Amino acid sequence: MFSRNKNKPQSRIDTLIGVESSIEGNITFNGGLRVDGKVKGDVTEADASACTLVLSEHGSVEGSITVSHAVLNGKVSGPVHASHYLELQSKSRIVGDVHYQTLEMHTGAVIEGKLVYLGDANASKVENNKTLDD
Repeated sequence: MFSRNKNKPQSRIDTLIGVESSIEGNITFNGGLRVDGKVKGDVTEADASACTLVLSEHGSVEGSITVSHAVLNGKVSGPVHASHYLELQSKSRIVGDVHYQTLEMHTGAVIEGKLVYLGDANASKVENNKTLDD
Protein backbone atom coordinates (compact mmCIF):
# COMPACT_ATOMS: atom_id res chain seq x y z
CA MET A 1 0.00 0.00 0.00
CA PHE A 2 2.67 2.47 1.00
CA SER A 3 5.72 2.24 -1.20
CA ARG A 4 8.92 4.16 -0.81
CA ASN A 5 10.02 6.04 -3.90
CA LYS A 6 13.38 4.54 -4.86
CA ASN A 7 14.25 7.58 -6.99
CA LYS A 8 13.84 10.11 -4.19
CA PRO A 9 17.20 11.57 -3.10
CA GLN A 10 18.49 10.81 0.36
CA SER A 11 18.42 13.78 2.72
CA ARG A 12 20.30 12.02 5.49
CA ILE A 13 23.95 11.01 5.65
CA ASP A 14 24.52 7.34 6.49
CA THR A 15 28.29 7.30 5.95
CA LEU A 16 30.94 9.94 6.61
CA ILE A 17 34.55 9.99 5.47
CA GLY A 18 36.15 12.58 7.75
CA VAL A 19 38.61 15.35 6.89
CA GLU A 20 41.60 13.44 8.31
CA SER A 21 40.61 10.20 6.53
CA SER A 22 42.10 8.81 3.34
CA ILE A 23 40.73 5.74 1.56
CA GLU A 24 42.35 3.78 -1.25
CA GLY A 25 39.93 1.48 -3.06
CA ASN A 26 36.49 1.52 -4.60
CA ILE A 27 33.45 2.49 -2.49
CA THR A 28 29.91 1.20 -3.06
CA PHE A 29 27.30 2.73 -0.77
CA ASN A 30 23.60 2.94 0.04
CA GLY A 31 21.74 5.99 1.31
CA GLY A 32 23.83 9.12 1.78
CA LEU A 33 27.63 9.41 1.69
CA ARG A 34 29.52 12.56 2.70
CA VAL A 35 33.20 12.81 1.80
CA ASP A 36 35.28 15.38 3.67
CA GLY A 37 38.55 13.45 3.24
CA LYS A 38 40.35 11.85 0.29
CA VAL A 39 39.24 8.87 -1.78
CA LYS A 40 41.48 7.18 -4.35
CA GLY A 41 39.10 4.89 -6.19
CA ASP A 42 35.66 4.81 -7.76
CA VAL A 43 32.58 5.91 -5.80
CA THR A 44 29.40 4.09 -6.86
CA GLU A 45 25.90 3.77 -5.45
CA ALA A 46 24.50 0.30 -4.88
CA ASP A 47 22.21 -1.00 -7.62
CA ALA A 48 18.49 -0.18 -7.64
CA SER A 49 18.67 2.55 -5.03
CA ALA A 50 18.61 6.33 -5.19
CA CYS A 51 21.69 7.46 -3.29
CA THR A 52 23.21 10.86 -2.63
CA LEU A 53 26.89 11.79 -2.59
CA VAL A 54 28.01 15.00 -0.89
CA LEU A 55 31.61 16.06 -1.50
CA SER A 56 32.66 18.96 0.73
CA GLU A 57 35.12 21.68 -0.23
CA HIS A 58 37.82 19.81 1.75
CA GLY A 59 37.08 16.47 0.06
CA SER A 60 38.56 14.93 -3.08
CA VAL A 61 37.93 11.88 -5.24
CA GLU A 62 40.50 10.42 -7.64
CA GLY A 63 38.33 8.07 -9.68
CA SER A 64 34.93 7.91 -11.29
CA ILE A 65 31.70 8.85 -9.54
CA THR A 66 28.46 7.07 -10.50
CA VAL A 67 25.40 8.11 -8.47
CA SER A 68 21.85 9.30 -9.02
CA HIS A 69 22.21 12.50 -6.94
CA ALA A 70 25.40 14.44 -6.17
CA VAL A 71 26.31 17.72 -4.52
CA LEU A 72 29.96 18.48 -5.23
CA ASN A 73 32.07 21.25 -3.73
CA GLY A 74 35.51 19.59 -3.73
CA LYS A 75 37.93 18.22 -6.32
CA VAL A 76 37.16 15.28 -8.60
CA SER A 77 39.76 13.76 -10.92
CA GLY A 78 37.71 11.45 -13.11
CA PRO A 79 34.34 11.23 -14.84
CA VAL A 80 31.11 12.06 -13.01
CA HIS A 81 27.84 10.26 -13.87
CA ALA A 82 24.74 11.67 -12.16
CA SER A 83 21.66 9.90 -13.50
CA HIS A 84 19.18 12.38 -11.95
CA TYR A 85 20.61 15.51 -10.33
CA LEU A 86 24.02 17.13 -10.05
CA GLU A 87 24.82 20.30 -8.13
CA LEU A 88 28.25 21.85 -8.60
CA GLN A 89 28.89 24.35 -5.85
CA SER A 90 31.26 27.30 -6.13
CA LYS A 91 34.47 25.53 -5.05
CA SER A 92 33.98 22.36 -7.10
CA ARG A 93 36.74 21.40 -9.55
CA ILE A 94 36.17 18.50 -11.94
CA VAL A 95 38.83 17.15 -14.28
CA GLY A 96 36.86 14.74 -16.44
CA ASP A 97 33.62 14.43 -18.36
CA VAL A 98 30.33 15.15 -16.59
CA HIS A 99 27.21 13.14 -17.48
CA TYR A 100 23.97 14.53 -16.04
CA GLN A 101 20.20 14.72 -16.42
CA THR A 102 19.64 17.87 -14.32
CA LEU A 103 22.55 20.22 -13.61
CA GLU A 104 22.80 23.15 -11.21
CA MET A 105 26.13 24.97 -11.47
CA HIS A 106 27.12 27.79 -9.15
CA THR A 107 29.41 30.67 -10.09
CA GLY A 108 33.03 29.62 -9.59
CA ALA A 109 32.61 25.91 -10.34
CA VAL A 110 35.13 24.57 -12.87
CA ILE A 111 34.82 21.63 -15.28
CA GLU A 112 37.78 20.53 -17.37
CA GLY A 113 36.00 18.09 -19.64
CA LYS A 114 32.81 17.61 -21.62
CA LEU A 115 29.27 18.12 -20.41
CA VAL A 116 27.08 15.25 -21.61
CA TYR A 117 23.32 15.62 -21.23
CA LEU A 118 21.62 12.28 -20.55
CA GLY A 119 18.28 13.60 -21.73
CA ASP A 120 14.76 12.33 -21.32
CA ALA A 121 15.70 8.82 -22.47
CA ASN A 122 17.27 8.25 -19.05
CA ALA A 123 14.09 9.47 -17.30
CA SER A 124 11.95 7.15 -19.45
CA LYS A 125 14.20 4.22 -18.59
CA VAL A 126 13.86 4.97 -14.87
CA GLU A 127 10.05 5.27 -15.18
CA ASN A 128 9.87 1.96 -17.07
CA ASN A 129 11.94 0.23 -14.37
CA LYS A 130 9.69 1.76 -11.71
CA THR A 131 6.53 0.37 -13.35
CA LEU A 132 8.13 -3.04 -13.74
CA ASP A 133 9.04 -3.07 -10.02
CA ASP A 134 5.50 -2.15 -8.90
